Amino acid sequence: MTGTQRRAQLLDVSRRLFAEKGFDGTSVEEIAARAEVSKPVVYEHFGGKEGVYAVVVDREIQALTSALTGALEEGGHPKALVERTALALLGYIEASEDGFRILVRDSPVAQATGTFSSLIGDVATQVEHLLADQFKKQGQDPKTAPIYAQMLVGMVALTGQWWLDARSPSKNVVAAHLVNLAWNGLSALDRRPTLTRTV
Repeated sequence: MTGTQRRAQLLDVSRRLFAEKGFDGTSVEEIAARAEVSKPVVYEHFGGKEGVYAVVVDREIQALTSALTGALEEGGHPKALVERTALALLGYIEASEDGFRILVRDSPVAQATGTFSSLIGDVATQVEHLLADQFKKQGQDPKTAPIYAQMLVGMVALTGQWWLDARSPSKNVVAAHLVNLAWNGLSALDRRPTLTRTV
């Protein structure tokens, strides 16, 4: 293998191990054994377990950030924004189960610190600005936008963590129920919520 190919192989092997066992449960010895290389090869490419973990996490954060930012940047009706954000997170989980496991295992959304919590905080800030604009247009107090942004993003993130293992119902059904609760509230829940757009 070339150096680039070996690095890619080590990242792939490490990603699977971190998803299975977490950072603390994974060792350089295991990474090397699964990749069928010696430990010094892992150290040569990444300087150790911390180095390879940092690269894996950074790649996952970039992928998830890209998906969520794309959903938020499209604009449009606030209900469509909630739909797209929910579908973007669930779509990322569906396409990158190992990656999402890594992000939430060592920094669950319920904690105030950690990479996933930081990402969710960044998304909430983007949502906050969009909500504030909508609140102004509707004559509501835009100062409450940060509260609602945290609630919306937290609801979607925690549901995503649950769906990671449940995987039933489908992502479109889960997203429809998320939007139903976020948009209609408990007092006005639709009996059979649907999305205006499916993926």
